[in-house]
Amino acid sequence: ALFERAAQTARDFAEAEERGRLGIGTGPGLDLRLQHALYERTVYRKLRAALGGRARRGSSGGSSLSRELSLFYEGIGLYVHDGYGLTETSGGITMQPLGREKSGTVGVPLPGTEVRVAEDGEILVHGPSVFQGYIGDEARTRGVLRGGWLATGDIGRLDRDGYLTITGRKKDLIVTSSGKSVAPAPLEQRLRMHPLIHQAVVVGEDRPCMGALITLDPEFLAHWRAALALQGDFEGRESREENALREELARAVASANSTVSRAESIRVYRVVQEPFAPDNGLLTPSLKLRRDVIARHFAAEIDAMYKARSRAARGARTPEPADWDEPDDVFR
Repeated sequence: ALFERAAQTARDFAEAEERGRLGIGTGPGLDLRLQHALYERTVYRKLRAALGGRARRGSSGGSSLSRELSLFYEGIGLYVHDGYGLTETSGGITMQPLGREKSGTVGVPLPGTEVRVAEDGEILVHGPSVFQGYIGDEARTRGVLRGGWLATGDIGRLDRDGYLTITGRKKDLIVTSSGKSVAPAPLEQRLRMHPLIHQAVVVGEDRPCMGALITLDPEFLAHWRAALALQGDFEGRESREENALREELARAVASANSTVSRAESIRVYRVVQEPFAPDNGLLTPSLKLRRDVIARHFAAEIDAMYKARSRAARGARTPEPADWDEPDDVFR
């Protein structure tokens, strides 16, 4: 509980600091500064010590850094710069401008580089660092170079100040049966923020709504169960644990859904016992989800998840999207 309060204070403090440096706020107020000073003595300095003690800034790459995690690190006194680039751009093409950093984005284009977002959300890049093509593969080259602009395959958005936010990969977009296109990565990232959730993959291709497969973090689950056991006697503990776990996972899903529209929200989800790992082929060696493999591997679980809700949604007729609004039974 102490750590959670300290973490939230760190994020609130960093967000207020950000508003101040961007000229849209006055910075942290007195009460927030006092809370931050308290946790600096009791929590933050210990976290920085665990990271070596002298680090003040870091950089992140390979996958976009969530706004919440970026604010947390800034709030404990270690700003993590998130940038963006590809092999085809010879390295970085955006970065956080010093003194005007904005968490949750990958910054602004480097000098001489242009970035725009196509109508379908794909990020396009132009500049001197963009490659000339794939050696011996003209067809593939034509597929990604369009009038000197590189089609990155990533999807994102530019805000009014020119900061770029990455929201996913174009090839990963999920299209529901109603034709809604949904980027799964932000939802998955939000789910994984809950300490009980180890991994998550969002599904829903040609389905009436979005769904998710979730694995639990065994280490934190053991800690959570031990803490729950202290609140009562042994009798009925298993039932109490299951109900409490349902509530925790429902809160995690609700938190993820709060960041998207109703049509994009997760309506069904299940806990699966088998982890996603390179050993079973469900993750790449660099720990990225093999979505197609996961969908095939858990096809029975996915079908059962949707069929259970279809039966519950007003009998045997084909359910409408509105019929999926009731909370799902994660273990059913």
